Amino acid sequence: MKLGIIGVGNIGSILSEKLYEAGHQVKVADARSIEHLEGKPYSGKAVEISEVIKDIDILIISIPIAAIPNIKPIIQKVDDSVPIIDTSNYYPARDKKITAIENGMTESVWVSKQLDRNIVKAFNNLLAYTLKHKGKSEKTHGRVATTVAGNSETQKNKVKNIINQLGFDYVDTGNLENSWRQQPGTPAYCTELTEEELKLALEQADKDKAPKRRDKILELAILNKDKTLSHEERIDLNRKIYNS
Repeated sequence: MKLGIIGVGNIGSILSEKLYEAGHQVKVADARSIEHLEGKPYSGKAVEISEVIKDIDILIISIPIAAIPNIKPIIQKVDDSVPIIDTSNYYPARDKKITAIENGMTESVWVSKQLDRNIVKAFNNLLAYTLKHKGKSEKTHGRVATTVAGNSETQKNKVKNIINQLGFDYVDTGNLENSWRQQPGTPAYCTELTEEELKLALEQADKDKAPKRRDKILELAILNKDKTLSHEERIDLNRKIYNS
């Protein structure tokens, strides 16, 4: 397949590497200019953002949520048949506060409205370490699962195929409106669960408590800024806070 990726931060760069290794044609772009890719880790061909959307089967957007409205003119030129994957997450302490999300709008619904396009929410509930190291080529018991949400079954199916190729199981969380169940602060968010565990975590999500739990993790990170948590310790902390 031919894939375009906008943004090569932690998740975007790993996706470019994994997809390239899987034999796909990958183009990467920075939302600002190709010069901003210099010195960044990625796999595939570096192009301007105007080129990354051309002749592709899937587009992945992996930039801060607050920057997403800026790329609407480019996204409007993407063919309607091309699934657009959004990997972003909202952290008001990091991003500027977004009133609609603060008032309860599902993050991915807000993104879809800003771009005026259908999107597929995927890869947002995996830590970068998990995405890079925990995929298994064969579908075996205990494989880590991730979530996928969207309003188009056809587009979600294309994304599910990619998820499987990268070595993960998936749980379809339904339409975009229901994707709040995989947002930061929920039991399904960055807790490294199997398919069956993830299904249960999604059912246990509490929309009202999620923002407080999300912010609690950030508070703990600030208080313990001099202490480096191992990956396992971070997963354990997420599970503890997001299930509290």
